[in-house]
Amino acid sequence: MHGEVFVTEDGGEVDLDLGHYERFLDIDLPRDNNITTGQIYLAVIEAERKGRYLGKCVQIIPHITDEVKRRIRLVAQRSNVDVTLVECGGTTGDIEGLPFLEAIRQMRLEEGPSNTLFVHVALVPILEVTGEFKTKPLQHSVQELRRIGIQPDIVVARCKYPLDEESKKKIALYSNVPEKAVFTSYDVDCIYELPTILDEQGMGDYVCKCLSLEYSKVDWSLWKAIVHKHKNFKYEVNVCMCGKYTKLKDSYISIIEALKHAGAALETRVNMIWLEATLLEHGEEIPQDIQKILSNCDGIMVLPGFGARGAEGKIKVIKYARENKVPFLGICFGMQLAVVEFARNVVGLEGANTTELDPSTSHPVVDLLPEQRSVKDMGGTMRLGAQATVLEPGTKVFELYGKPIIFERHRHRYEVNPAYWSTLQNHGMVFSGYSPDKRRVEFIELRDHPFFVATQAHPEFKSRPNRPSPLYYGFVKACLEYKLRKSGATLDVKRDQCLSVA
Repeated sequence: MHGEVFVTEDGGEVDLDLGHYERFLDIDLPRDNNITTGQIYLAVIEAERKGRYLGKCVQIIPHITDEVKRRIRLVAQRSNVDVTLVECGGTTGDIEGLPFLEAIRQMRLEEGPSNTLFVHVALVPILEVTGEFKTKPLQHSVQELRRIGIQPDIVVARCKYPLDEESKKKIALYSNVPEKAVFTSYDVDCIYELPTILDEQGMGDYVCKCLSLEYSKVDWSLWKAIVHKHKNFKYEVNVCMCGKYTKLKDSYISIIEALKHAGAALETRVNMIWLEATLLEHGEEIPQDIQKILSNCDGIMVLPGFGARGAEGKIKVIKYARENKVPFLGICFGMQLAVVEFARNVVGLEGANTTELDPSTSHPVVDLLPEQRSVKDMGGTMRLGAQATVLEPGTKVFELYGKPIIFERHRHRYEVNPAYWSTLQNHGMVFSGYSPDKRRVEFIELRDHPFFVATQAHPEFKSRPNRPSPLYYGFVKACLEYKLRKSGATLDVKRDQCLSVA
């Protein structure tokens, strides 16, 4: 509903914001770093059932708020850090967030003002007719915070453009903070510019002053070099993004960022052409207008997504990529449907399908994982987190990763059915990566194709702005070579020290 489900290394299904934190900080965050209302209430209810409250009334305050505080402090202790940054999401005043705001209000009392800092981020819209900054929504947001006992120490205006001085003074006055405590997070071409933009406004120094932290001069040279690579391009490619959640691009935010990371390493702007898979479901052939879109693309991605809606449309796009030798990358469900398409149109298994879409298919080339057959609860029970994969020497995937064993994150219930392995391989499909016990196929590819690769994993979750995923790097490079080949040009990319393939 609000974007992708990000998967942590240890198998947590968390909010997409945690993915941004991993990309900016280049660290793997565990599932404990994502605290939800459901987790809190479940823990308190379970504790009550076990008699931990000895017959007391179980209430929002103190029991729910105490559990919130306990979890925040637990993450801080386990991380062994100097500062713990906690995002209390949502909009001020929303009923869902009130217990969390009350918990952090209490933490200021318990930890003391010198050990805590409230940073409030609020929207400042611009009246397009006059170009005027409208600070009233931010003022009301701060008033609501103060009503429930939280006085912000810093205010960050989320705005289209940098604030003018008059607006900044007004925000400071009505938020009860010094002018030097008001900053602007404005729209940028490249999201990785934001840390330097905020630091140039003095936010880093001000935070250090408030928390009595030792000042240190930051060397931004490497980060600025990374940003430069993400903004300056020698080439560009068009990639068709075929999925069924295309109205909300955040459904694929890690994939979008992984493509940008790979593009930066190749001095290439990746233009994403969004194709709603449900538009292709009817009829035997791809409509002419969509064929025209596909013919103008240098690569095709079939994106993840559960369920029957749009699946047949994705299969048609996979067939187009295979037959027309267009670089192709399938992720998770994209790999499963690539197997279905191959089974139907190359092997000749009429009606081949995944049992997720057709439980009674005569050729279940993709089937439920054996350990999933007894699963009753749907939440948090998929194959999740980092899993080892053994790559086959001599394959494109092995060439891209450059090592025999890799770890990528997973989130799925279905797999390529072992009963059809030999049939698929005998007709030209290459299984280029297996689980260590060789019970599961993790990567497939086609030899007679410039780049036709799919994976059951989600390599995008581990891609970084200065260290792109090898698989995404290989895909974007194949797209670029495909485009240059059509024009008779050659690829000339210099490897930069600030960017390397993972």
